[in-house]
Amino acid sequence: MTLFEIMFLLVVFQGKHFVADYLLQGEYMLGKFKETDWFLPLAAHCAVHAGFTFFIASFWINSMDAMMLAVLDFGAHLIMDRIKASPRMWGRFKTDQKEFWWALGFDQTIHHLTHYFIIAAIWTLQ
Repeated sequence: MTLFEIMFLLVVFQGKHFVADYLLQGEYMLGKFKETDWFLPLAAHCAVHAGFTFFIASFWINSMDAMMLAVLDFGAHLIMDRIKASPRMWGRFKTDQKEFWWALGFDQTIHHLTHYFIIAAIWTLQ
């Protein structure tokens, strides 16, 4: 994999993250912030991320390895987003509290680090 391809994947995963985390996160998926009945909305959101990861990775590696990376992305999003969204955890903070912004920043950092790991795995698995 060339430096250009790595840089390309960084840009593609940034785009994927914006689309999946913001543009495609509809009202149903925002149910992940509830105290009860949060799992399916959160799983739907994580499935969007996983689907994009599978699609992107499939251009560079075989389908089974791409599926493993998609499952990793799903799991990382599930864990991190539940911590961020749970009313009993970081979801208790409001936008006028500094802790809200710390939690959001940490959440986004974890998602980007997950993408860096996925790109490194794609490079290794080629």
